[in-house]
Amino acid sequence: MVSRVGDRDVVRTQPFVQVKMALAAGHTTGRDYPAFDPLDVFAEDGAAVTATTGLIYGAKVESEVSFRTVDFPMETASFEERSGLSADEVESVVRATGAVLSEGAVQVAALHYVDPERFGQTLGGPINASFGVRIVPENVSVAARMPLDGDMSAAFSEDIIPGRADKPIIVVFKENGYGEALAGGMAAAIATLLEVPTLKEGSVLRVGVETKGDVNRILRASVYLRGSHIMTIAVDDREQYVPATEPEISSDVAAAFDDTPPVARVRGDLPSVYDGIYRAAYSYGMSAAMTKTLVKLLAADVDFQSRVNPADRIECFFSQPDDQDSASEDSELLYVKSTFGGNTRTFYRFQMADGAVDYFDEDGRSAKQFLLRNPVPNGKFRSGFGARRHPILGYIRMHTGVDWSAPRGTPIIASGNGTVETAGWSGGYGRQTIIRHANGYETSYNHQSGIARGIVPGARVRQGQVIGYVGSTGLATGDHLHYELMVNGVKVDPMRVRLPVGRVLKGEELVAFMKERERVDTLLREEAVDSLKVAEASAR
Repeated sequence: MVSRVGDRDVVRTQPFVQVKMALAAGHTTGRDYPAFDPLDVFAEDGAAVTATTGLIYGAKVESEVSFRTVDFPMETASFEERSGLSADEVESVVRATGAVLSEGAVQVAALHYVDPERFGQTLGGPINASFGVRIVPENVSVAARMPLDGDMSAAFSEDIIPGRADKPIIVVFKENGYGEALAGGMAAAIATLLEVPTLKEGSVLRVGVETKGDVNRILRASVYLRGSHIMTIAVDDREQYVPATEPEISSDVAAAFDDTPPVARVRGDLPSVYDGIYRAAYSYGMSAAMTKTLVKLLAADVDFQSRVNPADRIECFFSQPDDQDSASEDSELLYVKSTFGGNTRTFYRFQMADGAVDYFDEDGRSAKQFLLRNPVPNGKFRSGFGARRHPILGYIRMHTGVDWSAPRGTPIIASGNGTVETAGWSGGYGRQTIIRHANGYETSYNHQSGIARGIVPGARVRQGQVIGYVGSTGLATGDHLHYELMVNGVKVDPMRVRLPVGRVLKGEELVAFMKERERVDTLLREEAVDSLKVAEASAR
């Protein structure tokens, strides 16, 4: 592995461990791990701690304060008990809230799609909330739904099916969730090429499935026998089944006959993605710091509060294990490959010329987002970008940002690295902070109850740093953050605009990264070949 020491690149030979974790396999751990906290996931280290000091119910407190809790004096308290509201009170409520109600199907249909559960639990959210509830029978493969924004691009996934007894090929498909309509043609093609209608005990069926929308297609199937490739059939452009070359070698084929396969579980019994990651990582000997790094790497693309799918898995590669193949204090997470909902992301650790360490995808793009779409990780999405009736002024006007509601005093974090342009009072916006980012991007944070210490014009801020606290200053009916994004001076929808990625390697750094990536890939390929040889020798 390559590391930077001064002005030199030093190549060292290191022991390593490669782990492949199926998150639905029912991993358990006796080690404690932190409860899910969106602020801690998205904020920089230490930001969540500083956010809880010096602020009580929106008031800055310089001295120490203590609290005491006593029972409410039910017997001596005097209050008026009513069973309902009077007609005058009902009229007052309707007049106060009527201005913010949507008028007709046009406004409802114009709502921009956003998943409010992405950053936290939002029961009773807006009309377009997605609760992610799905009931499926046990042992049934689940195809990932495509996004609701019109993107119908195809996703590709693989399924490894071990043959533990002589069975007809079509029966093997059916027992693993592939019906006659989906697998009948491929089963017949395999039987024709093998000249037998059954798969022998010890065979492995490797199936490649394309998912587009709600439609699945088997595009490729390979048959292995005792670790050796027998045949591969693929679907060509004319929808014909034709012989094909063996796909890139996969160590999953060698692991197909593991004597301790994961027990199939009903999806309702599966843990959340967050819990599944920690339990699996700890059961495989990964350290707390390494697992936290893994969670931050996946935060931009994964809904941690949803339940894991049977196909969700993570592959990790780390150095310097101890005698039990667990991570030691000197271990480094070198490679991560994650698959969630049929989408696969791969990241490589790389030390840059300035000594900083980050993770990049195969093309040298940083795993970090350029800007976060929600500066209040604990907040609930309340109002989108576009024309609406102003809740105070009472007439239709353009809503030039998005609103995230949260209790008064909830920390607000910077969406990205940048420089503070303004920080102070700004009319109807109340307490406002504007941050200038690279390439003409600016973000605006409004109606704050207070601005964090050190957030003054000219100050440099980093992504995830606490810059202020939710409030209702200015023209606001309740505690929330009004968040705006400007691109070259034009206000755009923060939830829909296509944001650039973070840092992109170029020049000599990109060349060095590609060499490091190739070294890691070579090690992984050699490990896969060795695993197949071991499996073949064991089968013999």
